[in-house]
Amino acid sequence: MSTFFRIVIPARYASSRLPGKPLRDIAGKPMIQHVYERAMESEAQAVIIATDDQRIADAATAFGADVCMTSPNHTSGTDRLAEVARLRGFADQDIVINVQGDEPCLPAQLINQVAEDLSLHHEAAIATLYASITDPQEIFDPNVVKVVTDAQGYARYFSRAPIPWLRNYFATDEVLPDQLPHKRHIGLYGYRCRFLHQYSSLEPCMPEQAESLEQLRALFYGYHIHLTEAAVAAGHGVDTERDLAIVRQLLGE
Repeated sequence: MSTFFRIVIPARYASSRLPGKPLRDIAGKPMIQHVYERAMESEAQAVIIATDDQRIADAATAFGADVCMTSPNHTSGTDRLAEVARLRGFADQDIVINVQGDEPCLPAQLINQVAEDLSLHHEAAIATLYASITDPQEIFDPNVVKVVTDAQGYARYFSRAPIPWLRNYFATDEVLPDQLPHKRHIGLYGYRCRFLHQYSSLEPCMPEQAESLEQLRALFYGYHIHLTEAAVAAGHGVDTERDLAIVRQLLGE
């Protein structure tokens, strides 16, 4: 792989469900260190932790990470990435991968996959991943974001609703087909910095606010998002205490 890309890991201390999440201990290390180590296993040319909290900055500096202090007023990880791109002087054509600070089990292979896919699709401002849904329960779970793509793999819409709606099955309680057409979105994003430089000027849009899905803002304003099927499972993320307990077991604590 010859794609030049950087990784930015946005990390904030506040979390309604798991306060101090990036610094929670997993097998003797803060969670943000595990995320950083997964990122370093990728083929990225640089890995930066972006935070507005000095406690996170101090912990990251202690294990040798490059830290960029950012504004405490950002409402999304994309806004924080955009500030890093501006502060560090990234060029429009540069690729930045957003690795969430609560993904200590994320395979580096997927990071490389997103970077490579974005480099191959020059019309795309963003690249991300999906996985095929095999459990019908996930289709109706609003916490599982679904995506519909066109024939070339570009996103047409993301939703918490069951899209596409299988009219002949859902309306009649018929047994679902063995092969479901539904795709679960995996929230690992690659961005062209041209998009990040423009992002802060884009007003929030109605679909984004209705669904609480910020990627809909990009689609609303005509930016292209390309998706490929994840080559491997994305690993277990951490949103709750239960997730934290699972990941501690997985990582050997």
